[in-house]
Amino acid sequence: MQYLISVIHDQAGLATPDEDAAIDVFNDRLQTDGHWVLAGGLASPDTATVIDNRAGDAMVTDGPFLESKEYLAGFWIIDAPDLDVALKLAAEGSKACNRKVEVRPFQ
Repeated sequence: MQYLISVIHDQAGLATPDEDAAIDVFNDRLQTDGHWVLAGGLASPDTATVIDNRAGDAMVTDGPFLESKEYLAGFWIIDAPDLDVALKLAAEGSKACNRKVEVRPFQ
């Protein structure tokens, strides 16, 4: 089963060099142990563009969808045999990136 581990951040700025190094070690371990599917980091929310085309006329707005203290800073998509393994890996990912994470089944 695949799981999405969302990295949640509440500060301005990107990962420190030490955090980047720890994330690289964690990513290498995910790949070696066969859990790796995909991962990526995101630019800060102020670089976002929101598009709403529900009414048939696309409305384009600069800035994040939500004004919030916390925002999505990155993610991993992993393969894990069950939720317990996914949660264990998420705890390791949280430690590596020094941020809170959220785990959800990826469909």
